[in-house]
Amino acid sequence: MSEEKHTGSCLCGGVAYEATGPMRPVIACHCTQCRKTTGHYFASTQIPQEKFRLTKAETLSWFASSDTAERGFCTNCGSSLFWRRYDEDMISFTAGTLDGDTGLEIGDHIFTDTKGDYYDIP
Repeated sequence: MSEEKHTGSCLCGGVAYEATGPMRPVIACHCTQCRKTTGHYFASTQIPQEKFRLTKAETLSWFASSDTAERGFCTNCGSSLFWRRYDEDMISFTAGTLDGDTGLEIGDHIFTDTKGDYYDIP
């Protein structure tokens, strides 16, 4: 029996990926870095890096957003795609970049004390 495969990409298609197997529920991060990166909050799922494969990376760039983690984005269309800690074997990717239906739901909101004042969290 083969594991479920999910695909995703940035807006222009310069970066594309595959994720194989079950994905974690979506976590909505409201920290200042995530809000500045996305313009709102970072809604991402996660999978072990060994289950993740870039299929196209022509316009992918990584930004060291802190001493502990980096963020991947498309240099052409500006899509915010990935987040990963240097000391973990997991990769987070934005749920909105996944193709088609995902069956995912938001599992939690984190860093809500730094959320924007212009919205409420249900």
